[in-house]
Amino acid sequence: MSLFSLAFSLFLLMDSVGNIPLFLVLLKNLEPKRQRIIIIRELIIALFVIILFVFLGAKLLDFLQVTDCAIEISGGVILFLICLKMIFPSDENKISSPHKQEPFIVPLAIPLVAGPAVLAAVIVHAKQSDFFTMIGAIFIAWIGSLIVLFFSSYLRNILGWRGLAALERLMGLILIIISVQMLLTGIQKFVTSCVF
Repeated sequence: MSLFSLAFSLFLLMDSVGNIPLFLVLLKNLEPKRQRIIIIRELIIALFVIILFVFLGAKLLDFLQVTDCAIEISGGVILFLICLKMIFPSDENKISSPHKQEPFIVPLAIPLVAGPAVLAAVIVHAKQSDFFTMIGAIFIAWIGSLIVLFFSSYLRNILGWRGLAALERLMGLILIIISVQMLLTGIQKFVTSCVF
């Protein structure tokens, strides 16, 4: 994958638009200035975790003797299930009331930004792409997510809750295509390795 196509897929996986309602609800009782500080802090933590998986994810999977086929297939399945929740959200996934305390790491950084689909995709692509392309793509996707979440209250005012929901479903549709491709690539690699 090229730098920008990889960055775009990681940006979609971070689901910053879909996370806007959750961020707004969780940070509702805080002052706007404090909200912005928390958003920056949580995204920096998420960035650290994602980059950590670039370095350690492949080594951990090698230690566990997990093949590339298994990574691709499991990443595709995880992504597909997450996309289904984006397209068909249930009431269980919605947060009805803000937390009393200021959120730290969970759930804003992990799993909302650095979720299982992002981490699985990073492990898969880290083996296929060169280091600088991978890091560059992560930073581009991260900056895009930071901008979207930093200005989340303005986006909500412009698009409204229904506009945000429609945009999230559109992103979910695009991600389902990516997840199916990951799944097919994993199956193709598995079949090829068995035949040859």
